[in-house]
Amino acid sequence: MSETARIVLLSGPGSAGKSAIAKALQAITAEPFLHVEMDAFMTMLPDSYFGDPAGMVFETILEDGKPSIVIHTGPMVENALRGMRHAVAAMAAQGNNQIVDDVMLGNENAEYTALLAPYRLYRVGVFAPLEVLEARERQRGDREIGLARWQHERVHRNIDYDLKLDTTRATPLECAERIRRTFGL
Repeated sequence: MSETARIVLLSGPGSAGKSAIAKALQAITAEPFLHVEMDAFMTMLPDSYFGDPAGMVFETILEDGKPSIVIHTGPMVENALRGMRHAVAAMAAQGNNQIVDDVMLGNENAEYTALLAPYRLYRVGVFAPLEVLEARERQRGDREIGLARWQHERVHRNIDYDLKLDTTRATPLECAERIRRTFGL
C-alpha cells in the first residue's frame, strides 16, 4: 500500500465549479493526478433508474417561491456512489494521486475519512452564492433547474474543510493555484 497517494476532495453543489477547478489543477501539479468525477459514476447507471425509487427520483418543491429539486436516492445509486468512494481508495492503494469531484450530502465525508486514512486527504469546499449557482445552472442547460437551490445549504453541513474556495472571487485556474500552493502539489 502506498502512503504517498494524495487525494484532493472537492465538495460543493452542482455548478459551483468543481470540474473546472479539477481540470485546471491537473494541468499545474508537479505530479499527475487523476480526475474522478461523481457524474461519471452516475452516467454508469441504466437510464431506467432515473425516476425509479430504486435509483434516483427528483422531486420539485418550492422554496421561497422558486423551484428546488429534492434528490431521493435508492439502493442502486447508493451502492454506485459507495462503490465510487471505494474505487478512490483502491486507486490510492495503487499510488494514484486523485482529484475527486463530489457533492457530499450525507455520510460521505465520514466514509472518505475512514477509507482514505492511510493517504493524504485534502478536503476543499467549493462555494458560490445561491444566485450565482442558479444563473450557472440555467446557462449550462444540462441540469435540472432547482438542484443548486436544494444542494446549496445541505452540501457543506458538518464538514471541516482544509481549504474553502469562493468561485465568484477567483477563476478556476486561480482556485487551482491556491490548492497547489496550500498543499504543496
